[in-house]
Amino acid sequence: MQISPSILSADFANLQSELDAISNADWAHVDVMDNHFVPNLTLGLPIVESLLKVSPIPLDCHLMIEDPDRWAPAYAEAGAQSVTFHVEAARDPRTLARALRAAGARAGMAIKPGTEWAPYEELLPELDMVLVMTVEPGFGGQSFMADQMPKVAQVREAVRRHGGEVWIQVDGGVSASTIEQCAEAGADVFVAGSAVYGAESAATAIDELRALAQAHSHAH
Repeated sequence: MQISPSILSADFANLQSELDAISNADWAHVDVMDNHFVPNLTLGLPIVESLLKVSPIPLDCHLMIEDPDRWAPAYAEAGAQSVTFHVEAARDPRTLARALRAAGARAGMAIKPGTEWAPYEELLPELDMVLVMTVEPGFGGQSFMADQMPKVAQVREAVRRHGGEVWIQVDGGVSASTIEQCAEAGADVFVAGSAVYGAESAATAIDELRALAQAHSHAH
């Protein structure tokens, strides 16, 4: 059960200290938005390169961008340990996932709430993680979509059938009140933004979220 706090909810003027505040997390989740694939602009490769130099934990880069086939491998080459692209934006997800792995990153594939999982099950052998969005991508602070839990369960069942070590990540509205249902559905990596950075102590919030997830984890 891994916790990946989203720095989208952090203080962008003090990112080094905001990363240090979550040093007990498993990952730092970095939302890269290009103002095209999603209606928001956040940060890009130069900032990720800077974060990699100072982060006490590995970076989990979630690319909400157009043309990830062209742009995503550079994040892996820069040293991001996990790079996730949106299947809705990728022209050739299989080749892209292989390129990410070849560059040394874990290859993740994200699907938006309106995207069906079934057409992409055949890509599982190429992937290290599937991200099931539990909000529409593009903005932080949205409310959790419980109707995505059956999709999480579908992905978990597919991973079980195919074998292999594929993580299932959920992102969007994950908090102490929603993480249990995510874990029960089969997720094992949890992105939390305001639930961590909005807490009095980010480190305490991370420990509490991890404990809640472990208590409700699906026996895989």
